[in-house]
Amino acid sequence: MNIAHFAQNRHSTKAFDPVLKINDETFEQIRTLLRFSPSSVNSQPWHYVIASTEEGKKQVASATSAEYPYNEPKILNASHVVVLCARQQLNDEHLNNVLEQEDQDGRFASEEAKQTQHGVRSFYYDLHKFDMKDTQHWIEKQVYLSLGTLLLGASTLEVDACPIEGFDPKILDNALGLREKGLTSLVVVALGYRSEADFNASLPKSRLSAEQIFTDI
Repeated sequence: MNIAHFAQNRHSTKAFDPVLKINDETFEQIRTLLRFSPSSVNSQPWHYVIASTEEGKKQVASATSAEYPYNEPKILNASHVVVLCARQQLNDEHLNNVLEQEDQDGRFASEEAKQTQHGVRSFYYDLHKFDMKDTQHWIEKQVYLSLGTLLLGASTLEVDACPIEGFDPKILDNALGLREKGLTSLVVVALGYRSEADFNASLPKSRLSAEQIFTDI
């Protein structure tokens, strides 16, 4: 597989064909991509809300209609929509849940190794919480790692995607009941198959030259 091919040919989709749907087998692969995304010290500080029904997509689109109406049809016409959410904090319950899952998956050769892993993860969380005081920003950066995984992975599956930050997170959080769950919405990704009206698909890819962005030492 030539991964550069998919990176070079991936375009942000501006118009989806509402008739074309992602089949279940393909979308299960997308779920796997999200679940196995990397995160700092395996903190996994995310949650994904997936809208595939018309009602579900309308709930997500409600956060765009006022200030970002141009994003509404992207959401409504997509096959599936993923709302990438960040945890508002990494409490003991979440940290212990991650630790016990690692244990069940056989990552620890001994109880000492398990406690070492817990100590390392807690150290980095406390570092950002008490010293750097950027906990939420650090958590959100982990969620954006999964965004990159989703976009490139969808391209390899020949699924078109459009990442969307143009929405009101307060409206979306309320519509999906996220705040009561200790979550907040960060970015929405519309997934499906582009329509003939997608002008962006025919435009050439444009990036700064390699000489400007790479330094070899």
